[in-house]
Amino acid sequence: MQPIRMGMIGGGEGAFIGAVHRHAAGLDGHYQLVCGAFSRDEQNNARTGKTLNVEPSRCYADWQSMLQEEAQRPLEERMQVVVIVTPNHLHVPISQAAIKAGFHVFCEKPAGVNFAEVKALQDTIHASGVLYGLAHTYLGYPMVWQARHMVTTGMLGTIRKVFVEYPQGWLSGEEESHNKQAQWRTDPAISGATGAMGDIGTHAFGLVEFVLDDAVTALSGELYTHVEGRRLDDDGAALIKTRNGATGVLVASQVCAGEENALKIRVYGDKGGLEWRQMEPNSVVYRPVNAPSQVYRAGQGQAGLCEQASSRCRTPSGHPEGYLEAMANLYRDFANAIRANQKGKAQGVPGINAGLRGMVFIDAMLASSGSDTKWESVSAEGTQ
Repeated sequence: MQPIRMGMIGGGEGAFIGAVHRHAAGLDGHYQLVCGAFSRDEQNNARTGKTLNVEPSRCYADWQSMLQEEAQRPLEERMQVVVIVTPNHLHVPISQAAIKAGFHVFCEKPAGVNFAEVKALQDTIHASGVLYGLAHTYLGYPMVWQARHMVTTGMLGTIRKVFVEYPQGWLSGEEESHNKQAQWRTDPAISGATGAMGDIGTHAFGLVEFVLDDAVTALSGELYTHVEGRRLDDDGAALIKTRNGATGVLVASQVCAGEENALKIRVYGDKGGLEWRQMEPNSVVYRPVNAPSQVYRAGQGQAGLCEQASSRCRTPSGHPEGYLEAMANLYRDFANAIRANQKGKAQGVPGINAGLRGMVFIDAMLASSGSDTKWESVSAEGTQ
């Protein structure tokens, strides 16, 4: 099979997430990076293209010219999928233009900065014949699929309670003065109306809905800003209720000093519970009622794993897999969907519905945090 021709917008020299996407996309050999508009800085753009062996003629000064010129190339040469790794405020404008030009889109999350623009993007995707994928990376982990399987097959019984938390510590101080990532992530004009809750709270929210195969229908939340002068929230929490009757707690904070990326979920039913932690991703702890705890481990050929988890394991048991492999699983599924001529959503990859659910969650958090009523409805928009 010929590799899928990939272009990238954003991700120039010094950017974190662009390199992660390139490593993940390259892991299975399904993609070839053929073009890019990596940076608005001309020298950065040129250096990045040279480092990545992109032809100078296909290292474009801006994303508009990249889409226009690539669309005019012969079918056998032009890029097939656009990877968007820019700051948040550009995600929808670039996605809209790329889809209308006939390119598949794989976008770093969030899908956009507000509900209205993401809803409009959803309408464009549904009217098109292309694929749209969203990089909810943690949903690429094999043992997240194992946890979902254990919930949906009844191993835990009727789900009663869920706790999900995502503590980070990187914004514990005033990072905006010297850290480029902090500068744009705390700027409402670029990042959107929320900070920590939009950045990592949406990961926690998406993990709950995916593992439970259930929708959050109501929440009571609070947003806080601890660092003086910061324009967006850096901390928050919510009580949540789901459509099937579970209740829970969601916490997301970027001012938990010393924490790295400690995403964790615990789920409890009337027959048992489970726990998965992103910083030890190869294990799911299963706690059945009136029986010893068990640990399910990732690995090719590992006993007890469901098909969805096994198919996402790349190495034999005892060989750690992590963040890059999780994102690579999303890229692999996206490549398979392109070759199978799927439309709209690639099987196994979060799509525009996941993006819209994130916007619904953010809107509910903002409304609840600013209200004395506290309980806010989480609309059904974007549910499957």
